[in-house]
Amino acid sequence: MTQSIINSTIKPFKATAFHNGAFVEVTEQDLLGKWSVVFFYPADFTFVCPTELGDMADHYEKLQAMGVEVYSVSTDTHFTHKAWHSSSDTIGKITYPMIGDPTGTITRNFGVMIEEDGLALRGTFVINPEGQVKVAEIHDLGIGRSASELVRKIQAAQYVATHDGEVCPAKWQPGEETLAPSIDLVGKI
Repeated sequence: MTQSIINSTIKPFKATAFHNGAFVEVTEQDLLGKWSVVFFYPADFTFVCPTELGDMADHYEKLQAMGVEVYSVSTDTHFTHKAWHSSSDTIGKITYPMIGDPTGTITRNFGVMIEEDGLALRGTFVINPEGQVKVAEIHDLGIGRSASELVRKIQAAQYVATHDGEVCPAKWQPGEETLAPSIDLVGKI
């Protein structure tokens, strides 16, 4: 990446997702007006991916309560997502949209395409209601992610978005003290 994706606006896309037993169209417009997570993974029917998607499913209710929608994305088709959902107990518990991106448009939009393999890196992007990327995290294929840490990051992003002039320090949790940057704090932390 030569330019940071942070604070950039999501690019237009149109794709089909498997969601709650049906195939549905999803566009960038669906991400506007609420907080969203776009969660890229390499491929269906693999090894680390189901552990991550299952972990996200376990945290989905909490994310929904926070006003956050989750969209998982791989370069598989929506048909493959349906087949995986129907054949795996772990994937079968997923109720968030599973977007198929066989053309790689969305994957390239977010800068996580492995061109020589036609697969996505493990990329997680938190998008605010205005469609701007506020958190970007990209992992190598062998490193699984933690949905509980993602929840904490979203809580911090939501807090900062609604509390002008405040920032959240490392390991901040809701209810803990924040910081108000000023000249008086310089060198005192």
